[in-house]
Amino acid sequence: LRGSKSFTAALPGETERNGHSLGYKSVSVGHLEAPPLSPSRLSLGRASSTATSTAAPEQGRPRDYLVLAIFSCFCPVWPLNIVGLVFSIMSRNSGQQGDTDGARRLGHMARLLSIVSIVLGTIIIVLYIALTVRGNASF
Repeated sequence: LRGSKSFTAALPGETERNGHSLGYKSVSVGHLEAPPLSPSRLSLGRASSTATSTAAPEQGRPRDYLVLAIFSCFCPVWPLNIVGLVFSIMSRNSGQQGDTDGARRLGHMARLLSIVSIVLGTIIIVLYIALTVRGNASF
């Protein structure tokens, strides 16, 4: 004997069927309706919304600010500018996968971290030079 792959289940929308108050329908396992699976994507913070991206027209690929992030790595604020570089690379990867909202969000974060590290690095360099010149002038 072979086992059957069909079963009886209550389906929504079938409240009146064969005089029963609860609708039951015999379906096979291969014909079950399942919601479509969403693609997995890495994201930090809020999840990107693909439903809202259809309202805005496509404006091309978002910027990832990779050059700015690489330039910021020369400043002496290494933990901050390395994180900016990582966000920039993640933005580029998201853009290549088609997640424009996530790429735009990660690109803005990379730009912010790069600018902050350049400003802080400039302040540190200026303070170091000022203190070194002041220290040598006293001799």
